[in-house]
Amino acid sequence: MAPTLRSAVRAIARSLLVVPLAMALLVCFAGPAAAARWDAATLTVPADPDGASVTFSEKEIKTGRKIFNDSCGTCHAGGITKTNQNVGLDPETLALATPPRDSVAALVDYLKDPKSYDGEYSIADVHPSLRSSDIFVKMRDLDEDDLRLIAGYILVAPKVQGIQWGGGKIYF
Repeated sequence: MAPTLRSAVRAIARSLLVVPLAMALLVCFAGPAAAARWDAATLTVPADPDGASVTFSEKEIKTGRKIFNDSCGTCHAGGITKTNQNVGLDPETLALATPPRDSVAALVDYLKDPKSYDGEYSIADVHPSLRSSDIFVKMRDLDEDDLRLIAGYILVAPKVQGIQWGGGKIYF
């Protein structure tokens, strides 16, 4: 066999051994960790301020993530608020708003007609919402179910990403 052919055969043989080994390691170490994040407790969030809860499916959360990234991600990537770093989408900030925005119903209500953090006045003219869809065109195609999926993603994200969700630029 020619020397170049031998080296080519060796390279192919090595890659045939390395690729399955790498895949096995990935499945062993990344698979269970990622799978553990998608249990029922992680996917269950408050449905309304009265204490009812709702459990989303993994598919719904992934769809909510896509809609969130397309419609909200420009200003809220990673759960932060680029236009006001004092108000993020982390659970504590959502719970301390007036009224609290730490449930699916409250977030959907906010996405329809946003109010200031203290709840005193409408901010629909500066924050995308269904009320201001004439100004913010990304909101025009969203319906009630899309808003519900966005809210579900916002509430599940901190359970999966931990403190990175809404934690600010020190985590990026």
